[in-house]
Amino acid sequence: MTSKETAREFLISRRAQISPSQAGLPDRDEERRVPGLRREEVAELAGVSTCYYTRLERGEIGGASPGVLDAIARALRLTEVEREHLEDLARRPSGSSPRAVDDGAGEAPERLRRLVERIAVPAIVQTPRLDLVAANGPARRLFAPVLEDHRGANFARFNYLDPRARDFYADWPLARRTGAAIVRCEAGLDPLDEEFTALISELSTRSPLFREDWARRDVHEHRTGTKRFVHPQLGPLTLDFEVLETPGDPTRRLVTYSPRPGAADEERLLGPGPSGTAPHQA
Repeated sequence: MTSKETAREFLISRRAQISPSQAGLPDRDEERRVPGLRREEVAELAGVSTCYYTRLERGEIGGASPGVLDAIARALRLTEVEREHLEDLARRPSGSSPRAVDDGAGEAPERLRRLVERIAVPAIVQTPRLDLVAANGPARRLFAPVLEDHRGANFARFNYLDPRARDFYADWPLARRTGAAIVRCEAGLDPLDEEFTALISELSTRSPLFREDWARRDVHEHRTGTKRFVHPQLGPLTLDFEVLETPGDPTRRLVTYSPRPGAADEERLLGPGPSGTAPHQA
């Protein structure tokens, strides 16, 4: 899918999710042929002409000013991540690729693997496609089911294609939808990436739930938060996570998972176990 098509589908999907009452428009009690707002209503809320907004929704957003994008974001009630996604799509020329470093699912650089090894809490390195390419001992214990895929550990593939995922997450529907939204957000930055396309094609072919979640066109970026797991050996775990960018390499993210101090799951998770940083491949 081209960047122009990505922008078009994103704007249409966000417009469909906003009702006139949510946007503060009067309820005219009339039958609407489309869900959500009409194009002219978004244009009115953003202070632009209907003709101009129609051009933007056709994917022609490359020339839109920051002020216009901000007005469109307010009209559509975009989240911070959705707003940034829209701005990224507007800044990027059609067909271009923003990533200067290859983000293939190979091993993490040695410097990152050494860093991961020295971290006491579970720590991993993952790619924008959610490939898990390095993990320390506690992380290998935590993500043992994910790491058993002989094709290579990938969170999106695990979430949708491995039946154990349903029990691994305390809220599996949320976990899988979040993963799909992350993949869509990252794939939108480089719609010509062949490995992204292959992953999306595989999941679309093999998982009806992925097709359903993908059609929502949600975007998400993991930064910080809390995850709840129901680990098959360690039991229930509540972990705070942090996602850190790696300088000079936009294709590798360092993610740490910290148990709450003094919590019962801290000892279970951080107890003695295998050391090292490279994920074990079954």
